[in-house]
Amino acid sequence: MPQADETRGRTGPRDPRPARDLGTPRARRTARTARSVALLAGGALALPALSGCAADDPSGRAVAQDIAAAERDKVADGGTLRWAVDAVPTTLNTFQADADATTGRVAQAVLPALFTLDTNGRPVRNPDYLESAEIVEREPKQVVLYKINQKAVWSDGREVGAPDFAAQWRALSGRDSAFWTARNAGYDRIQEIQKGANDLEVKVTFKRPYADWQSLFTPLYPKSVTGTPAAFNDGARTTVKATAGAFRLDRLDRRAGTVTLVRNPRWWGEPAKLDRIVLDAVPRHQRAGALAAGRVQLAEIDRTTAERIGLSTRHRGRAVAPPAHAPDGVRLRHAAAHGPQVALTPSAALRSWALAYGSDEELAESAQAARERTAASIRSYTVEQGRLHGVVVRRSLEPAWTQLALNGETGPLSDDRVRRAIARALDREELASVVLRPLGLPVKPPGSHLALAGQRAYTDNSGALGEQSPQEAQALLADAGWVPGGALRKSRPAEAGAEGSASPAAGAEGEEAEEEDGSESEDTEDSKNTGGPRSAVRAPGEPDTASDDGLYIVGDHRPGSAHAQVLAPAPVAFQELAVQPRAAAPGHTRTDTGDGARDRIAGAYAPAGTAAPAGTAAPVAAGGRLGKDGKPLALRLVLPEGPGAESLRAVGRRIVRMLDRIGIRTDVRTVPDADYFKDHIAAGRYDLALYSWPATAFPATDARPVFAKPQPADDGSLLVEQNYTRVGTDYIDQLFEQAAAELDEDEARDLVRRADARIWAAAGSIPLYQRPELVAVRPDVRNAGAFGLATPRYQDIGFAKPDPKKQAKAGNAGSTGNAEKEKDAEAEKEAEKEAKEEEAEG
Repeated sequence: MPQADETRGRTGPRDPRPARDLGTPRARRTARTARSVALLAGGALALPALSGCAADDPSGRAVAQDIAAAERDKVADGGTLRWAVDAVPTTLNTFQADADATTGRVAQAVLPALFTLDTNGRPVRNPDYLESAEIVEREPKQVVLYKINQKAVWSDGREVGAPDFAAQWRALSGRDSAFWTARNAGYDRIQEIQKGANDLEVKVTFKRPYADWQSLFTPLYPKSVTGTPAAFNDGARTTVKATAGAFRLDRLDRRAGTVTLVRNPRWWGEPAKLDRIVLDAVPRHQRAGALAAGRVQLAEIDRTTAERIGLSTRHRGRAVAPPAHAPDGVRLRHAAAHGPQVALTPSAALRSWALAYGSDEELAESAQAARERTAASIRSYTVEQGRLHGVVVRRSLEPAWTQLALNGETGPLSDDRVRRAIARALDREELASVVLRPLGLPVKPPGSHLALAGQRAYTDNSGALGEQSPQEAQALLADAGWVPGGALRKSRPAEAGAEGSASPAAGAEGEEAEEEDGSESEDTEDSKNTGGPRSAVRAPGEPDTASDDGLYIVGDHRPGSAHAQVLAPAPVAFQELAVQPRAAAPGHTRTDTGDGARDRIAGAYAPAGTAAPAGTAAPVAAGGRLGKDGKPLALRLVLPEGPGAESLRAVGRRIVRMLDRIGIRTDVRTVPDADYFKDHIAAGRYDLALYSWPATAFPATDARPVFAKPQPADDGSLLVEQNYTRVGTDYIDQLFEQAAAELDEDEARDLVRRADARIWAAAGSIPLYQRPELVAVRPDVRNAGAFGLATPRYQDIGFAKPDPKKQAKAGNAGSTGNAEKEKDAEAEKEAEKEAKEEEAEG
């Protein structure tokens, strides 16, 4: 789902949960959520040349994970790891609509994963379950042969085999609506599943080619779960009786808020180091206290908690910096830099004392109670800070990226030139630095909507929009008719490429004007058909209606849907895209640059010969607002108001300043976290918004619904799937369909990259930064922390073995350490004494 806050929730804010599919198209549109975590940027359009050569591979490398990696012989056997999670899962079936991040974590530990992700986020065969898996036939049908590890057995003693594959396919194919499934992507392409030469071989035949076949059967459930609708829908909500992982499910206790996993005695691979893992539901704002109390030893945290842990380490467990002495020997006391003490200023303390001991008995009683609560809060915070000393914060970038979404359904943003102007006004590196630089993480905005650095499909396609340039942004706005003073006068709307007015009639007129210009190429027509009236066909006079208020899941296909394969036109060379013309605006003429190139392409730049509005050689001064037809160019930026979204709001403030610089007024509206996604993002009640999408190793399947062109539904609403920007084109859809059916890995990768370049050019979504991953752990935890793009290996997680040499050294240094502790304790007592004296004097 789209994720709105800055704490990892894979997904979440954090994991908005979808409702059950109810069988009707309208119900399906309104019953889904996006998954997480709730669990939330001069010259022609330059699209990078793509190459399948490994030597020229632009995928790069992912930011390293931070897990205190250790060889297994350095990890102790035994022990219990208590791991904080957002909530106890409502279901243990990952294919149900209300599955959440904890559901996925349990499945990773107890069920077969045929392919896992390496540190670069690329799928790799899991030898614990597969000896091999490959395409053995391509014609007339695609056939994949799985050879299962002969040791692989379920915890009930039965072999993992073809019956489990077949049962899962039948449950997820969408053919039987009795199975309440959240997605059937890929399974709907399977024709049959058969046993191979022996019981350890599974042959899967596809009725349509499927490039992302490695995404299937992970996790793999036993046939006892997927064999009947009753077992699938209800039986797996609270237990999975047969498992086949390094751990097995021991107990799910909703009252205690825990899920306990224990070592699987039937596991055939390298044995788990831990005796058990306890997943403990701890709200994020309580995790500092839980870490301090020893209730958990590993927890994903937000920036505020990370800073608090850092201050505890720096101040050696104190709430303030250790006392120091001036050159003349006078003892210096530091003011509190964080915690409840910060609010206790001298003036506030004096007022509190005056009220507590004043003549008004009612006020005095209330003030004394407040003073007692404050004192208790300070004591609790101080104790927690002392216990947080030694907790380690491990940092990486999680597999998710935060975007600025531009709603192209109606209004000014239905004009692609306005969206591109906004994109070119943004300094994405500055916005990324707001979030990442304070955490010591690399500041490099993502260059792709469909993959992250290190993944096979990644390449930086942001050049499709050009460099940041306020001047070019203003020229685009001028071409769209938004000029200084335009809010004060009415004029005829521009006919070519005009802003998609909220009036359907106005939109129809613009489309008719475009049709009259015979110079438009098919590709350029598609590039303009990206939002609002252009992306959803409306009959003249038909009113604009709000889009579906349902929630959706990334990569979800409606059960029972079967999308026909769409054949795309012959591939267009990227160089050709740079010279596709736009219909000239009235008063402007096309020119030839003399070097063989035509005007600059529609959207990324204003047509050649378009003069920037007067006074815009430099950015518009603050207050120099733009307008058109007597209306100001004003947009709504909707943000969540909760404590976990501070970073989003900080980024939002920077965006407001950047847009103000080119004359766009931005009104920021904060809304409750619980309403942010469903009532605003999914419902289309925003112009600009910040939220996140989880990354995927299979973008042709999982990212397609996020960027699919919205289609008008039978009931008159707009079916957007998970494309909450309402911006898309037919050609992007065709590229996704081609990529999903292309069995040549290099060709499929290049099709995905071409789709990404088109998504950049449509400017409905501007990636800003890869989300930070912050995980607090006790220092002796090994092979766990900020996993980055990789799948955790649960059997390797554990605690460090004691080092005899370090133990001996610690023993020799014990006297010195004790002396230091005594000295610190004396300083603390002296500080407390001085504080009491000051309070008495006050």
